[in-house]
Amino acid sequence: MKYYASLNIQYSRGCPFSCDFCDIPLLCGSRPRIKDKDQVIAELDALYECGWRGTVFFVDDNFIGNKYLLKKDVLPAIAKWMEQRKYPFAFLTQSSVNLADDDELMELMSQAGFDTVFVGIETPDHMGLAECGKQQNKNRDLIACVKKMQAHGLQVQGGFIVGFDSDTITIFERQIRFIQSSGIVTAMVGLLNAVRGTELHKRLEKEKRLVEQCTGDNTDCTINFEPKMDHGTLIKGYKKILKTIYSPDFFYARVKRFLQHYKPVKIRRSRINLSEIKAFILSLFVLGVKEKERFHYWRLFLWSVFNRPRLTPLAITFSIYGFHFRKNFEKMV
Repeated sequence: MKYYASLNIQYSRGCPFSCDFCDIPLLCGSRPRIKDKDQVIAELDALYECGWRGTVFFVDDNFIGNKYLLKKDVLPAIAKWMEQRKYPFAFLTQSSVNLADDDELMELMSQAGFDTVFVGIETPDHMGLAECGKQQNKNRDLIACVKKMQAHGLQVQGGFIVGFDSDTITIFERQIRFIQSSGIVTAMVGLLNAVRGTELHKRLEKEKRLVEQCTGDNTDCTINFEPKMDHGTLIKGYKKILKTIYSPDFFYARVKRFLQHYKPVKIRRSRINLSEIKAFILSLFVLGVKEKERFHYWRLFLWSVFNRPRLTPLAITFSIYGFHFRKNFEKMV
């Protein structure tokens, strides 16, 4: 079982895409900047010498902004470094969905130790994607893209948004269906908010629809502008999404769907440590005995043992995640 403890490595900044709700181009520009392989390896060495073992987060707005240098220099160097040190880290990062178009790049990332990518999917609605300028997500089968990344050993964490002007009352069920069908276990659903300086903020300001400052947390059930949809309907629908996707029935079904199709790269990983063993034992009592999802927990545990034994630690990890997600949602309502 892998704990989700992460450190940050600043690898590159800048994003070539400009969604109207995003402030990254304002902060970092639109031209990707990349560290050379020697600097990346030096930073990994520093983490290793400090004694860190576990997950390392490459904090990039879009990790694949410079595919050429990644393929030619950086990823092969990381893969060699990881092999020499018997894979002390697992890497995660952020990427645009067009990563799924490049088999070679996904393979190199997996071989280098990347096992998780966060992808901003936002919405399955084409009008919503057009409205916010999410050009890279348009005119493609987003579920097929997600499954292709999963088949290359990359767990996909997804970002989703509701509250676009084009959203209708059907968007809530459509988001739920998409999340379930994709097998995205960690689905981060938020309400659209207009951050100062973004194109969205400028447009809403001209339309005199801004009502307050953005809190900076798009999961706190607040929205800082007047939506086209009735405000109460939007908040109620948003809560319905979270309540549904993190209910035991839906969450464990999604985990199983993911595990059925996930193909991790067969490279050596660090051994399970004592804290992870303790977490597993605690999950047996809390999730397997005390909590309401105990039936789902044992069914998933036994299914993974007999069908995907290598992925059983991951199944338990996701079970713990699901409990955490559900408890956080319950605090909101």
